[in-house]
Amino acid sequence: MQVGYLSYNGKFIPAGEPVFTADNRSFRYGDGCFETLKVYQGKVLLADLHYERLMATLHLLHFDIPAAFTKSAFIKSITDLCEKNKMTDLTRIRFSVFRSDGGLYDPINNLPNFVIQSWPLAKSVLELNESGLITDIFPDVKKSCDKLSSIKSNNCLPYVMAAMYARQHQLNEAILQNPYGRIADSTIANVFIVKGKEIFTPPLTEGPVCGVIRKYLLQAELPFKVKESSLEIEDLENADEIFLTNAIYGIRWVGTFRDSSYGNATAVVLHELLHENIL
Repeated sequence: MQVGYLSYNGKFIPAGEPVFTADNRSFRYGDGCFETLKVYQGKVLLADLHYERLMATLHLLHFDIPAAFTKSAFIKSITDLCEKNKMTDLTRIRFSVFRSDGGLYDPINNLPNFVIQSWPLAKSVLELNESGLITDIFPDVKKSCDKLSSIKSNNCLPYVMAAMYARQHQLNEAILQNPYGRIADSTIANVFIVKGKEIFTPPLTEGPVCGVIRKYLLQAELPFKVKESSLEIEDLENADEIFLTNAIYGIRWVGTFRDSSYGNATAVVLHELLHENIL
C-alpha cells in the first residue's frame, strides 16, 4: 500500500484511502489521460513540455479547462505534494486527469478532475543502464494510428498486455507495432535507432506516444541529426544502436533485439547531454 498522501483536486488525502466511486469515468471508460513526471531536488523536470502535452490532450479530448489551471498551478500542485510527502529529492509523479462522473459514453459535463501521486525514485534512474536491454516485438496487439494514438490515455490495455508479454518472455521491454507492421513504440518508451551519424524515431502518424524526451531530442541542438522516419523490423535488426526514452529513465540503450546485438556509444553521449541540460 502506498504511504503518505495523494492530491485529489488539490486536497491532500491519505494515499491508502479510496477517492473514487464506481461511477468514475476513468474506471468505467478510461475517459482521461495522465502525465508521468520526474521531480529532482524540488524541480519538475521538463515542466514546459509536460504541461504543453497535457493541455493539448485535454483540448483533444474536449475537456472544459478551468482558467485557473495554468502552468504555474500545475507545477505548484506537484511540488506541494512532494513537500507534503517529504519527497523533494528524487520523485516519480503521476498526474491523472479524468472527466467528471455522470452519463454513459456521452458525458454530462466535461469538467476535469485530477489525482496526483508520488513515489520516491532510486538514484539509479539518473544513470545510464549498465547492461543493454533485451527486447522483442509484442505480436498480439497492434497500436492504432489516429489522433488519439499519441496521447497518454487512461486506457492502457495494449501496454498492459505488452508488459505481461515481456515478463512472460524474459524481456526488459516489448516493442509494439502499428496496424501496418511498422514500429510504434515500446511498453513504456519511445523507440530510436542509430544508423551511421543519424538517429531516427517513428513520427506520430505511426502511432507512438508523444513522449517528452522524444520531443526534447527532436527540438534540441545535438551533435547528431535526429529525424522522424517510419521504421520496419528490419531497420531495428540492421541498426547500429537502439535506445528507448521516457521521462523517468531518460535514455536506456538496447543490447539485444531478437538475434541482433548493439553497442551504446551514441546513447552514452546523449545521456550525458540530457544530464547536463535537464537536471
